[in-house]
Amino acid sequence: MPIEEPEYIWLDGKFVKWSEAKVPVLTHALHYGTGVFEGLRAYPSDGNLLVFRLEDHIRRLMNSAKIYFMEPKYSAKELTNAVLETLRINKIKTSAYIRPIIFVGYGGIGLNWTGFPLQYAIAAFPYGKYFDKPELKVCISSWRRISDQSTPPQAKATGNYINSVLSKLDALRNGYDDAVLLDQRGYVSEGTGENIFVVKNGRMYTPSPASSILEGITRDSVMHLSKELEVQVTERDVARTELYIADEVFFTGTAAEVTAIIEVDRRAIGNGSMGKVTKRIRDSYLKAVLGEDSRHKDWVTPVY
Repeated sequence: MPIEEPEYIWLDGKFVKWSEAKVPVLTHALHYGTGVFEGLRAYPSDGNLLVFRLEDHIRRLMNSAKIYFMEPKYSAKELTNAVLETLRINKIKTSAYIRPIIFVGYGGIGLNWTGFPLQYAIAAFPYGKYFDKPELKVCISSWRRISDQSTPPQAKATGNYINSVLSKLDALRNGYDDAVLLDQRGYVSEGTGENIFVVKNGRMYTPSPASSILEGITRDSVMHLSKELEVQVTERDVARTELYIADEVFFTGTAAEVTAIIEVDRRAIGNGSMGKVTKRIRDSYLKAVLGEDSRHKDWVTPVY
């Protein structure tokens, strides 16, 4: 989807104009997917801008880098400050998306990137809703989710997302809004860029890390909030057919936030509209990201 291009990009420790933020055509990450990244949101609230779970996202970025033998020269604190400075220099005060990335730069054409430079960038830009619908119709993808046996799902690596691209395009071309991928065992894993929750008889279930999910920070937030709402949530294997007969199903993610799924493989979920539990979770989440939940003030970082 098109975005409003920011004026400045943080690139390798300094701010450059959007038009000057360039890398060589033979950049290793461009050819081999050797990059790790994060996606964060910031929300306007009481005349300020609040970044949601900033330190947690940067911590996951550093963990992703570690999995791929990357040793960033910037500390988590330095990258955290760079995110805030990127929002400030671009004078962003509306809902925004932030994309930090660490990637292998140009140093040759082989797979062995030892000795190649690591590059760093942060982009921030105004951003609204990821999905253009508040309620989604999805399908089970014919493509299986990547496995820890081949490409570690716990690293938010750029190359991992070609798996999601195939699933997303297939879904859209077949008239769906998104897709749900199964893991290599045939159990529900996640969406193309979202975690998934199932509601049945007032209880919530979500696939565990053993199902090749990326452990989402929004997912973690929802699990905390559900307990506070006295909705029991359990991590376990989820069978495909459980989606069909669920009372409610919803996606969670930084971009997706909390988005209801009302149909899976042409089967209506519940009464075919957003359910009561999903709405309670969504409303609670929105309060948290806006800094309106006193129990989770530590989840938001003011920019100004």
